Amino acid sequence: MKFTLAISKERMPFASNRLLQVITVSFAAIWISTLTGTTDLNNWMLENTLTILFLIFLVTTFRTYQFSDLSYLLIFVYLSLHVYGSKYTYAENPFGYWIKDLFDAQRNHYDRIVHFCFGFLLAYPMRELFLKWLKYPIIVAWVLPVEVTLSISGFYELIEWAVADVFFQAQGQAYLGTQGDVWDAQKDIFLAFSGAILATTVVSSIKKIFGIHNDANK
Repeated sequence: MKFTLAISKERMPFASNRLLQVITVSFAAIWISTLTGTTDLNNWMLENTLTILFLIFLVTTFRTYQFSDLSYLLIFVYLSLHVYGSKYTYAENPFGYWIKDLFDAQRNHYDRIVHFCFGFLLAYPMRELFLKWLKYPIIVAWVLPVEVTLSISGFYELIEWAVADVFFQAQGQAYLGTQGDVWDAQKDIFLAFSGAILATTVVSSIKKIFGIHNDANK
C-alpha cells in the first residue's frame, strides 16, 4: 500500500485507498461512541458544530483536491482527540484527570493538549493546502499555517465567549472549561501557536536532513 505525502504527485482514489477507508470507519466509530456515551448532550452538540462543518469541507472538496495520506492521518488524530473531549466535556475528561494525577498538576489539562495539537497536527495539512492546492509560493506556505493557526485560535476564543456569555449561558462553564484560570484563552492560543511553529520546524528539519526539495510547483 502506497503512503502519500504532501510532495507525492499521485493520490489514490477512496475506493482503493485502504488507509483512508480505515481512517473514515475508525473516526465514525469513535464519533458515534462519544455521542452514545456523552455525559452532556448539549455540550456535545456545541463542541461538534465545528467538527461537522470541517467534515463537510473535507467531503465536498474531495473531488477538487484530495489531501495526502499523511494529512488525513493527522486530521484524523486531531478530530479524534477533539470529539473525545466533547464526550465528557474538556474539564472533566478522564484522560486529562489521569495526566493530572500522574504529574500532580493543579487542573485537568486535556483542553491544553487539544489546543496544542490543533497547531501541531493541522499545520502540515494547511501547508499542503496552500502549497499544492492554492499554489502559493513556498515561503508563504511555510508562514501561513502559523498565522492561520493563531487567527483561528483567537477567533475560536471569541466564539467560546459568544456561546458561553450570549447564546447558551446555561452551557457556558461546561463549554469554556476555564477551570478558574483567568488567562485560559491566552494560554490556549499560545499553545496552538507553539504547536504550529513546532510542526513547521520539524517538517523543515526533516526536509533538510533527508535532502528533500520542492520543485517550482510544490
